[in-house]
Amino acid sequence: MDASTVVELGTQALWMTVLISAPLLGMALAVGLVVGIIQAATSVNEATLSFIPKLAAMALTLAVVGGWQIAMMVDYTRGIFLRIPTLFV
Repeated sequence: MDASTVVELGTQALWMTVLISAPLLGMALAVGLVVGIIQAATSVNEATLSFIPKLAAMALTLAVVGGWQIAMMVDYTRGIFLRIPTLFV
């Protein structure tokens, strides 16, 4: 196994991590920003006010994109396992 193969596998792994985590992180960022603006405008600084909407939004996002995320992980893992015979040649 040469260095280019290792770099390619590492790049693919990082890219899959970005693709899988982007919807959840993006939703948490958007909801956190909206709640932060509302808290700043109303001067209400309650910890649960920012936690519960984020939790609900992330659960909804996971319900919507969870199947796609699992399909992406399965395809990536299947591709890695199919490449095993060619890695040590």
